[in-house]
This record gives sequence, structure tokens and C-alpha cells, in this order.
Amino acid sequence: MRILTHTVTEADSGQTVRQLLGRLWHISGGFLSRLKFRGAITVNGAPVTVRFVPRPGDLLAADVSDLPGENPHIQPVDYPLDILYEDEDLLLINKPAGIAMHPAALTEEPVTVAGAVAHYLRTDCFHAVNRLDRGTTGVMAAAKTGYIHALCMAQLHTDAFQRDYRAVCEGVPVPGEGDIDLPLGRAEGSLLKRCPDPQGLPAHTHYEVLAAANGRALLRLTPTTGRTHQLRVHLAAIGHPLTGDWLYGTEDRALIARPALHSYHLVMRHPLTGSSIDVTAPLPEDMQALLR
Repeated sequence: MRILTHTVTEADSGQTVRQLLGRLWHISGGFLSRLKFRGAITVNGAPVTVRFVPRPGDLLAADVSDLPGENPHIQPVDYPLDILYEDEDLLLINKPAGIAMHPAALTEEPVTVAGAVAHYLRTDCFHAVNRLDRGTTGVMAAAKTGYIHALCMAQLHTDAFQRDYRAVCEGVPVPGEGDIDLPLGRAEGSLLKRCPDPQGLPAHTHYEVLAAANGRALLRLTPTTGRTHQLRVHLAAIGHPLTGDWLYGTEDRALIARPALHSYHLVMRHPLTGSSIDVTAPLPEDMQALLR
């Protein structure tokens, strides 16, 4: 349960509940309608309308919790999480390889990130802020309520939500630092694969070579957009596919059992408090081994 509270001050005098909810907690009109419908807005413990004007000293509260049963397709599963940060509103974890975010429509998924997070939080809801492919490891953020999720999504691809990845690619890009601006679209005849497409959605990635060994390079990748498979397609498009990328490069499970991509660092602004959250997930062993 997540209940936001505020003691009304002299500076708040004359403002309606609607105005206070918008100013204090950025509650949108649509979400406000849902809160009204379920009687989730109170002053001093009594339900009020959004036109009510509380007095200084009154306690304004809004229950922004998810309602049970909003995500019936998620099956909680007891699976250990590597937690990097947690507070009342957010959970940041280090995602392992080989686990999908959500249950697949046509296959049995005994363990998913959604199920593991739902079990940990004792809920049937899952609100991923940044999504990672099954094979991608590293930092991912989940909101504990749909309300916080909406606030986080408004920050995505802005300075309030900055992330960078580590990748190992085949060959060493020249120059050692640059930008890849290639719009992306669906590959013809495939529901999964993406490809450069002049008519596709804009996509931008900044890359920087950090190290090189064994004919491969360790890269820092900073996307400013979030298209499906963006980093994988962009690296393949410049002739340096990720090591182990079975879809856009060459699969070699003797080297690594997945595309060598890791969500390394995330700095985000807490959508309610404004505080900075800064987390790093160390480079996993299977990617380190590629460069030794």
C-alpha cells in the first residue's frame, strides 16, 4: 500500500484538493478520476471531493496503491533478486541473463522478471521503467505502483533518466568514439528482427571504445532513444555486431551464450522527492572473459 500524505500549510491556504494533488504529487486528471471513484482522497481521514478546500493543519492523503487483480497474467515466482536500490516507490535490480521480462504468449516461462518482482513485492503487478532483452544483463528499474510508473515514464529519454551500457563487439570501431544516427523499423518478414529503415523511427546511439583485446572492443554505449534492439542493430549496421548476437551477428555459445550487452549505469531523479539515484551493476564475468 502506498499512501501519500501532506499537512496543509498557510502557504496552501485557499487551494482546492485538486490543485494540491497536482502541485504536490503531479497527479494527472485521468488518475485523479480513478482516485475519486474509489474514495482514495481524504482530509483528516474523511473522504472529500476534489473541490474541497482544506485548512492549514489538515492532513491531506491520497491512496495511490495499485488495485488487486490489475495484472492477472503475472504469476509470482520465488526467484532471488540482486537488489541495487529500493525505497517506497522504486526497485532497481541487476537483471541476470536468460530471463525474459514478461511471460511469452506462446511459450512456458517458469521464471520471468515480472514474476520474481511481483513475488518479492507481494503483489500481482509489475511496472518496468526500462526494459531489457532476455539476454541483456544489468540495471533495470521498476516502479512499485502504476502512479509512480507514469511519472518515471515521463522522465525516460530525458536528463532525468540517464543510462549507459557496456558491450563487447567484434572488431574495433574506427573512429574510437562517435554517433550512430540510423532510423529503425521492422525487418520484412519478421516479427522480431529490426533493421535500419529511412522511413523508420529515429534512433541515436553514442559509442566510445574503452578497451580492445582478442580482436574485440569493450564499448560504452549511450542511447538517447529507446527503440527495440537499438544497440544491437546499430552496432551491426557499422560492421561491429555484438559478440554472441545470434540475431544480428554470429552465435558462438562457446564464447558467450548471449549477446554481450550489459546495462551498466543508471542515474535517475526520483519522480516524487527529486533526489538523485545513482546505481552501477558491475560488468558480468562472461563479458570480462571475452577480453582476457
